[in-house]
Amino acid sequence: MPPQLLPASAAAFAPRAASVNVVLGSKVEPWLTQTLKRINRIKRPLNSVPQHQRCLTETLSSPNAIWTLTSLMLPKAPEAELRKDSNPLIEAIFNYQIIHVEAYIVHVDMVLRNEVAWKLTPDTIEALIEYHKDIHCVNAKANTYDWSEKEQQCKKLHEDYIQAINKFIYQTHVSALEGLEEDGAGELLSGKSDEVKTNIFGLMKPLLPPPPRVVDVIRQPPLLPSSPASAIWSAATTTSTLPAPVEAWRVLPSSPSVTSTESNSPSIWASIGMNDAQLPSPTPSFSQPYSQPYTSAGQAYSTAGFYYGTPMVSAPIPQLPLPSMLAPQCGVGVGYGAFGWDRYQEYATTM
Repeated sequence: MPPQLLPASAAAFAPRAASVNVVLGSKVEPWLTQTLKRINRIKRPLNSVPQHQRCLTETLSSPNAIWTLTSLMLPKAPEAELRKDSNPLIEAIFNYQIIHVEAYIVHVDMVLRNEVAWKLTPDTIEALIEYHKDIHCVNAKANTYDWSEKEQQCKKLHEDYIQAINKFIYQTHVSALEGLEEDGAGELLSGKSDEVKTNIFGLMKPLLPPPPRVVDVIRQPPLLPSSPASAIWSAATTTSTLPAPVEAWRVLPSSPSVTSTESNSPSIWASIGMNDAQLPSPTPSFSQPYSQPYTSAGQAYSTAGFYYGTPMVSAPIPQLPLPSMLAPQCGVGVGYGAFGWDRYQEYATTM
């Protein structure tokens, strides 16, 4: 795209130049010739490019050459101060005003870009700045929550708008000059005014509050199979599913004549209190070897730790403390009558 060439008068805060910069090509379009003949009260010769350029430059440089780009209907007061009425016509009359956006031409290019450029008049710029300060900023502050730098942010928003509205240049195709009237005034045609209205409203930025702070939520990491807590939990769940241990004294030895079943009769130790039992200190280990046993009626009794057993038992019976109330009654018929030990002599002779 060819470079954009604008004169110094198109810069922000620059005053209007005494003469408009007009650049024509080697051939003049017929529509431009007809437009210049229509607006000139005095018949002027338009037979060459320099004549067209001189006529157009003088017409657009006139102090009365002010164009109306668009018209804006804006509220007269902030939203909280607007008048409420059941008749919408009365509300429109008392609450709204019409601002005509006026501008003057600063540049015409029919060689490189085929466009024409307008700049807003000082009166239009002042009216838009006043509206932005008294109404737009007030509404923006009322529609946002308070924070520490709200006033500074609103002030900066207005200062940015002042810079933007002074830099505003509207550019469109040179065919817009067909709307040229007497004394160089004119009006945009073919829906161009709606484009100007959209561009001007686009300069009125909203007041943006700071984004909310993001709070970091600390989440506990999932338990891995190798972590201690997971191992404890696994051990606890595994232990809870294991069967209950069987008391060692209930396990019967493997004997041809003894059925390996667990007695369902209540244990004699369940009725004995803790005070009745005399525990040896320290308790001998299960693997402690037998001391010198002595035999009595076919039974072997060991004084090492109240162990009772026969040569046929392959594993030692766990040590159990003998209550004092049962000590005088220890014997073959009393302690082990239910297990078939009274038939020991019969078993011994057959082996």
